[in-house]
Amino acid sequence: MTEPSAPPVPPLTVVRPGEGSEGFLGSIGVAFKLWGQDTGGAVSVVEHPFPVGALVPPHLHTREDEYSIVTEGEIGFRSGDRETVLGAGGYITKPRGELHTMWNAGSVPARMIEIISPAGFEHFFREMTEMLADGQPPAADAVPVLAAKYGLVLGRPAWLPDVISRYDLTPPPGL
Repeated sequence: MTEPSAPPVPPLTVVRPGEGSEGFLGSIGVAFKLWGQDTGGAVSVVEHPFPVGALVPPHLHTREDEYSIVTEGEIGFRSGDRETVLGAGGYITKPRGELHTMWNAGSVPARMIEIISPAGFEHFFREMTEMLADGQPPAADAVPVLAAKYGLVLGRPAWLPDVISRYDLTPPPGL
């Protein structure tokens, strides 16, 4: 009688501090750490640096959930009708299907780790950084077309002007 063979060992992915390609998403940055291909499609991981005054346009995901960990500064989060500000070491979930936004809530640059499940949405970030790489604003319909490709729905909630005013934020162009 022969022993059953062990399942194949998944590849080991090592990303050292400071490694991973980086880009700009229009209001915040992105540093790619783990791609879906590194995790069998289970999750992807990126880091987002938030300059002072940065605001991520309100949006909702139809295909993935996001889990964020603040690593530097203070980041404000609004998901549905709930709002909070977290400092370094704070965690938050942002479930799919719920309109949410994030912003730098402090007076110094901030940073967070974003875990996306399942993987795939990291390619939206890649395509967005490519679209903005030349420093020119994208064509008027380019961002909505890209968002639709990845199941992202952009929104303009009635509460947004209040958040912008309270935190002295710089809204991205077109918001």
